[in-house]
Amino acid sequence: MTRQTASPWSWAAAGALAGLVLATLLNAPARWLTGPLQQALGGRLVFEDARGTLWAGSARLVLAGGAGSSDAATLPGRLSWLLRPHWSGLRAVLQADCCMQQAWRLSVQPRWGGARLALEDSLSQWPALWLTGLGTPWNTVRAEGQLTLSTQGLAVEWAAGRLLLAGRAQLDAAQISSRLSTLKPMGSYRIILQGGATPGFALETLEGSLQLSGSGQWVGSKLRFEGLASAAPERLEALSNLLNIIGRRDGARAIIKVG
Repeated sequence: MTRQTASPWSWAAAGALAGLVLATLLNAPARWLTGPLQQALGGRLVFEDARGTLWAGSARLVLAGGAGSSDAATLPGRLSWLLRPHWSGLRAVLQADCCMQQAWRLSVQPRWGGARLALEDSLSQWPALWLTGLGTPWNTVRAEGQLTLSTQGLAVEWAAGRLLLAGRAQLDAAQISSRLSTLKPMGSYRIILQGGATPGFALETLEGSLQLSGSGQWVGSKLRFEGLASAAPERLEALSNLLNIIGRRDGARAIIKVG
C-alpha cells in the first residue's frame, strides 16, 4: 500500500488560506472591537466614528442612557488605543486627547473560569458635564466641574462568576455646580474606592455649602450605600431643590440610601 503525499497545489492552497486569515486578523476593522464592547456594556458606552483597526484605532467616546434612552454626551476629542498580544494575555494602551495626562496601560490575563484586568497607576481629569449622558438622575442634576481620577494597583478579576476587586481608586470632584441651584459652586467632594474581600467606598466633602457624606459596600453583585446630604443654614433655600432630588428629605437634610 503506497503512501499518498499532498500535492504542491494543496500546500499552496493551505498557505494562501493561512495568509488570508492572518491578513484579516491584522487588518480587522476597529468596529470588531468597539461593537462587542458596546454590547457588553449595555449601550452605556458608545464608540462613534471608529477608525483604524482592531489593534490600532480611535473613536469618539459617548456616554449614553442605554436601551430606550435618548440621553447621550460626547467626550471632547478622541480616544485612541493600541492592542498587543503578550505571552500572558493582552496589553492595551489607551489615550484620551482631552483628559489623560498619561496614557492608561492595561493588561488582560485569562484565568481558569475568568480573566483579570489590571490598570497601571494613573491620573486623569474628566468634565463632570459628561455624566449627563447617563440619563436620570444625571441629566436632571446636570453637574458641572472637574473630576480627577487617580488609581493605585487597581485590578478587577472575574472568577467562577464572582467579581473581585483589588487596589484603590480616588475620585475628586472639584468646584461642582448644578442647574438645580443658584449657588455656584456648591462644593468639592471625594470618593475613595478600596478593594478587598468586600470592596467598599466612602464619600466625603472637601469644602463647600452642600455637605455630602456616606459609605457603601459591594455585597456580591449588589451595591449598598447610606449617606447624608445637608446644607449650611444660610444656603438652605438655594440648595433645597437639589436636596429633594438627592434623597428623602428629613428637615434640612436628605437621607441617601441605595440597595
